[in-house]
Amino acid sequence: MGRWRPPAEHGTALITREGHARLKHELDDLWRIRRPEVVKALAAAAAEGDRSENAEYTYRKKQLGEIDRRVRYLSKRLPLLRVIETTPSDPQSVFFGAWVEVEKVADGELARYRIVGPDETDARLGHISIDSPLARAMLKRRVDDEFEAMLPGGMARFAIVQVDYSGPGPNAPD
Repeated sequence: MGRWRPPAEHGTALITREGHARLKHELDDLWRIRRPEVVKALAAAAAEGDRSENAEYTYRKKQLGEIDRRVRYLSKRLPLLRVIETTPSDPQSVFFGAWVEVEKVADGELARYRIVGPDETDARLGHISIDSPLARAMLKRRVDDEFEAMLPGGMARFAIVQVDYSGPGPNAPD
């Protein structure tokens, strides 16, 4: 049995201006600051002698591999991304970049999400990927529309309370 696996599906190549700037900053930080620090520490660890029992050398080698892997990924991914900055022609409908407040029909629980690209997903901030089941289910819906989405806990029914393209608003998480 071989180790071949089919290539992973590429996420949607859309990103917000802020997300694009954040990824560019991460790439710059990795390449100009973190990598040179790790290379210097790796050289110092290598100079200590026997590398087979040198935990510092092994750790730095692994750290350098992780940095290089992320740099390669970002260098290939950034040129493919399309920055979306425009508000849709129908700002009352849910599209990429929208802040959407939804109410769970079963218990009235409110939640606020921003639909972003897969490269900038962050649950802490309420940023969900446009490729997620919840975001796909709410696309093109309007205020007061109800929809169903398959979540890890099973099927859930939601109602759209608010759609906004200007920013997180007063109830946004810190």
